[in-house]
Amino acid sequence: MENHVENEVGAHSAIHPLQRIPIEIAVCVGKATPLISDLMKLSENAVLPLDRKIDDPVELYIGDRLIARGELQELEGGEPGQLAVRLTEVAVHKDELD
Repeated sequence: MENHVENEVGAHSAIHPLQRIPIEIAVCVGKATPLISDLMKLSENAVLPLDRKIDDPVELYIGDRLIARGELQELEGGEPGQLAVRLTEVAVHKDELD
C-alpha cells in the first residue's frame, strides 16, 4: 500500500510532457503603415519609420494574444549585442493587457 502512495506522489510531482514543448513568443517593437506606393519604392538600406520611440515598451505575443510588455535590453553574459526583454507587465487573466 505504501509503495502505491509513493508512486502516485512521484507521478504527480513529475514534469508534464507538455511543459517541455517550446513555444514561440513574438516581440513587437512597433508598426509601420506606409502607402503601397512607398513600400514598392523601398530598397536595401531604406529606413521604415515605426510608430514607437526607442525607449517605448515592447509587446510580447503568443499568436495574436498579448501576454506581456517589457523593455529591450542587452543580455548580460550573452554575446555582445544580444537582445533580451525585461518584463514590466504580465497578463494574469485573459485580455488583461488588451
